[in-house]
Amino acid sequence: MHRTTALLHDLSVEVTARDRAAIARAGLAAGTRVSITHLGTETMQDRLDAAAAVRAAGLVPVPHVSARRLDDEQALRGALTGLREHGAHERVFVVGGDPRTPAGPYGSALDVIRSGLLAEHGVREVGLAGYPEGHPAIGDAELWESLAAKVAAVEEQGMTATVTSQFSFDADAVVAWITRVREAGVTAPVRVGVPGPAGIGRLLAFARRCGVGSSAGIVRKYGFSLTNLMGTATPDRFVADLAGRLDLAHHGEVHLHVYAFGDVAATAGWIAAAATRTLPIDAAEPA
Repeated sequence: MHRTTALLHDLSVEVTARDRAAIARAGLAAGTRVSITHLGTETMQDRLDAAAAVRAAGLVPVPHVSARRLDDEQALRGALTGLREHGAHERVFVVGGDPRTPAGPYGSALDVIRSGLLAEHGVREVGLAGYPEGHPAIGDAELWESLAAKVAAVEEQGMTATVTSQFSFDADAVVAWITRVREAGVTAPVRVGVPGPAGIGRLLAFARRCGVGSSAGIVRKYGFSLTNLMGTATPDRFVADLAGRLDLAHHGEVHLHVYAFGDVAATAGWIAAAATRTLPIDAAEPA
């Protein structure tokens, strides 16, 4: 399998609950995994409705669980029970979440995993976060220690892990991070975060919020300029660069994870178009 084809195979998409009305008409391929974020401005019912919309569209829901937004154990049990009732419980993505102070007893994703409630409620696969360019509030050593501990805790409970990265403009940083993931003994599939088509100004605003590097050299290599914020940026050049650098034998199973940033239709359109451009991209790969 060509490296670009491997990246595009079994890719996933990330949306918010607000996108649920757009999911059915977006045209994503049947079976596509759709992550549903856990935002503080949305209710659990909003996320359940979004999960139902994802399933109704023939897609696979991957709802997020934000540890620090959970008030107590009952809140976690209630969320998992609701997901099970909607047939959206087998795959979840567990993250610490944005609040600095936990609302309840779960201060991290690891706390949620170690509670044992995921496996108890039928979860089979747990998504975990990765940060190729580091985290603005967490030190590098702590990030790597936490990732290893979370993967171990997931596997000890008979579930499987996947690692999904924050989006990046820098293929070099992503490849170096994947290499380090494998050197740390983590063999779980990796999903590399990429932004779907988005306005350049909006994309940079998300990058600043998430601590993603956006120096002039990096974004120019990605395909746009900091001095011209008009227009829309796509990840084509990044994906081609990433594909050219990956060694499947060394880097293991790697797929794309596309952040829709509120425009599911544009994201679905880019995915469909990227599939038709596989051979030209592969033809440019180094021998």
